[in-house]
Amino acid sequence: MSTENLPQSPEQPSRKPRVAVVFGGRSSEHGISVVTAGAVLKAIDRTTYDVLPIGITTDGRWALTADEPERMAISDRRTPSVDQLAESTEGGVVLPVDPASREVVYSEPGSVPKALGEVDVVFPVLHGPYGEDGTLQGLLELSGVPYVGSGVLASAVGQDKEYMKRVFTSFGLKVGPYVVIRPREWQRDESAARKRIVDFAGEHGWPLFVKPARAGSSIGITKVDDISGLDEAIAEAQRHDPKILVEAALRGREIECGVLEFEDGPRASLPAEIPPPDAHAYYDFEAKYIDSTPGIVPAPLTDEETTEVRRLAVEAFDAASCEGLVRADFFLTEDGEFVINEINTMPGFTPISMYPQMWQATGVSYPELVDLLVRAALRRPTGLR
Repeated sequence: MSTENLPQSPEQPSRKPRVAVVFGGRSSEHGISVVTAGAVLKAIDRTTYDVLPIGITTDGRWALTADEPERMAISDRRTPSVDQLAESTEGGVVLPVDPASREVVYSEPGSVPKALGEVDVVFPVLHGPYGEDGTLQGLLELSGVPYVGSGVLASAVGQDKEYMKRVFTSFGLKVGPYVVIRPREWQRDESAARKRIVDFAGEHGWPLFVKPARAGSSIGITKVDDISGLDEAIAEAQRHDPKILVEAALRGREIECGVLEFEDGPRASLPAEIPPPDAHAYYDFEAKYIDSTPGIVPAPLTDEETTEVRRLAVEAFDAASCEGLVRADFFLTEDGEFVINEINTMPGFTPISMYPQMWQATGVSYPELVDLLVRAALRRPTGLR
């Protein structure tokens, strides 16, 4: 019997990809992560994607949060927190542990767990340890869920400033002088460890920058002008990380460049320059996020300098095996040489952050940037690649 003249069932519309925006976390950059999430939630195209906001509290609980970006902004010079946004003080979100399933479950004590549906891709906007450093990426690899940004290795390298510099040096990228003090070294002989820093200052001069080896957003960093401020700077860095990094000050201009993964490979944005902030000793956390010290976009460089820093930014991206996005930070020294300071595999991503601003100047708007990152993650498989 022919079926040509029978009524046909209408085709079911395909489901929109579901994006879980994961933010907050246990690091000292918790608040900035929440601000970033608010910007992403506001910008993501709801006609193209379904969105599930998931916040991680400072004690590590995965919470279901309200989809209310307006509550995720800095207010009265204070950053927001997941605890303020969580729909429950006890409920928890659980990602799948079976790669055959992408079902997310929400449960509260004494209640039947509730399925929240499948997640197609995770957009992690966590900064610092327990999120940007490869730990969350490893969890998502085990779960078989695609995610925005770099994988386990590149995330770990991008978080640990010592090994980042070692990788860059092995690929021929120039880095500035530095010394690392590991926790066991400090515990074994504090005076000997301190002497290493003093000897380093004797070789390279003051000031020095003392910083946590595995933190970001300029948190825990102190500019030390002489030996009298050294102990306090070491204690401040160790509050955030038992492993500390001490860098010599480089004389030059601070230049940043964004890298974004397109279908044909990574490309670099127009660079930006970070001028010395008037009210701050250097470009610290308050200058970046509270006082919103403006950068110069695009940076006033020669054509040759612009071409070179864009080339070096992509080279750094490839050297660390990065994916998705990176912000590469350089010093342009007085003798005209670019020295790479660091990369950020999940850079500041608020509307006032330099990474989105650089891409805006290059012709990619903030919503387009979010869409490109999600699309790149959906194209890329989990596992070895």
